[in-house]
Amino acid sequence: MAASGPPPVRSVADRCTPRPPAGNEDRRTACGHDRAAVGYRGPAACAAAGITYRQLDYWARTGLVEPSVRPERGAGAHRLYSFQDVLVLKIVKRLLDTGVSLQNIRTAVRHLRDSEPPDLARMTLMCDGATVYECSSPDQVVDLLQGGQGVFGIAVGVVWRDVENALAQLHGEQVDTGETLVGFHPGDELARRRNRAV
Repeated sequence: MAASGPPPVRSVADRCTPRPPAGNEDRRTACGHDRAAVGYRGPAACAAAGITYRQLDYWARTGLVEPSVRPERGAGAHRLYSFQDVLVLKIVKRLLDTGVSLQNIRTAVRHLRDSEPPDLARMTLMCDGATVYECSSPDQVVDLLQGGQGVFGIAVGVVWRDVENALAQLHGEQVDTGETLVGFHPGDELARRRNRAV
């Protein structure tokens, strides 16, 4: 009887297929709001992802990472990014910083968009400079490294926590009502007063 090992590692280009919806895991923000009901304007998305507004604007206009909650339409309209959008923005920045080609980044973005939150939290993206791979277990990471395919990796769960912590300190917006959700920043006296008043 053959020993069953981890499933084979495939590139994200081979895995870009929609997945069935998962349960209610990871649907709440750090402040307890339904994650799907909260959006973030450009400045908050930039701050949490560690990018400039110019990068955000360019990526939205070129279709690399578009806001899924509300695209900019007309004068006075503001883009609104979801939590997953901001997560993807931060991962794109890391991939660009390590020299991954734009074509591979676009493929990785499609894959990340199609992934459900529980899958994202367990995912590690590995890259050999030419291809981006998804690993869902430590054994797959080791297999890639031993095969000389992995040069660097991004633990998506770690990035998830970084983004979640950053967004908890920034203002969000209730998608259906437009109400501002005040983030908690320990050094922000005005935010502390607003939070006490709520």
